[in-house]
Amino acid sequence: MAKGKWAQGIEPRHFQWVIGEQLAICERPGGYGANHRKVRRQEEIIWIRERKFDYVISLIASDHNLHSYDELGVRWKHWPFTPAVDPEISLGQMYPELRNLLASKSKLLMHVEEVSDRLAGVLAGYLRWSGMVPESHKAIIVMEQILGRQMGPEGRTLVTAAERALLRQSSAPSDTSDDEAGSGEDEDSEH
Repeated sequence: MAKGKWAQGIEPRHFQWVIGEQLAICERPGGYGANHRKVRRQEEIIWIRERKFDYVISLIASDHNLHSYDELGVRWKHWPFTPAVDPEISLGQMYPELRNLLASKSKLLMHVEEVSDRLAGVLAGYLRWSGMVPESHKAIIVMEQILGRQMGPEGRTLVTAAERALLRQSSAPSDTSDDEAGSGEDEDSEH
């Protein structure tokens, strides 16, 4: 029985659906920092694979452990999202790709090291940017309800950056070429 149970893997910590059965979040598979465990990472990636996620999207700055997804047959994308980058520009590049993946009915799991205000802000910002939630403060409320806690200043700042990215996008000329619109795609890794 244990072998069969192990074959299904274990659910990643703090797993939550943001967009039902299509976009979920979790802590980095295997944990983060001193709590990271290789066996746990493997079991959580097996769980992800068995639930047929199309992509794991890692927002972690480094490419640590991405090879583990390859080893277990899970496709991934690496969109490094660090405090050093301008969030308005980074989100403005990330959100169209996320929208395209969701429009293609891909089942996605996004993570950073932990389910933090940073991740909550990225996703609340996406809900606002995409128009799923029409106002920033309501997008924040939606994410707070999903997480079961209040969003702090870092997350709220990212929602504001998403709002600015949306305004920048709507004021930009609509005749940009694919090359201009796709700038930054070199940062996107797909496997």
